[in-house]
Amino acid sequence: MTGHRPGAPTVYPTLLYRDAKAAIKQLTEAFGFTRAALYESEEGQVLHAELAHGNGMVMIGSKGGRGVFAEAMAAGGPTGVYVLVEDVDAHYRQAREHGADILAPPTDQDYGARDYMARDIEGNIWSFGTYSPSG
Repeated sequence: MTGHRPGAPTVYPTLLYRDAKAAIKQLTEAFGFTRAALYESEEGQVLHAELAHGNGMVMIGSKGGRGVFAEAMAAGGPTGVYVLVEDVDAHYRQAREHGADILAPPTDQDYGARDYMARDIEGNIWSFGTYSPSG
């Protein structure tokens, strides 16, 4: 699903764990999150999960994946945050003009979203795009 749903959050912290299943268990059981979505590989590795809490949501995945985000997070700060924006290209231009470390330029994704990725001065990974997780 892409685009913003009325009432949906526009910021989605994204966390990678060595044992994502254990993290999901703790977040749901100990901290009261509700599992909204879970996508696993054929081997049972958590590729993507969405956990809701109130009007907020976090996206969870397993460490050791492939792609720009997984590689950037391997050496990056302790977290990544996805932020829903209306105009990805304008947002990208503003970030680039202010010297942001761009990891991936605006790209149309296979699932219909458009996004780009940057690293902040502390090494945290920020993705800005049109993807709105289910919830």
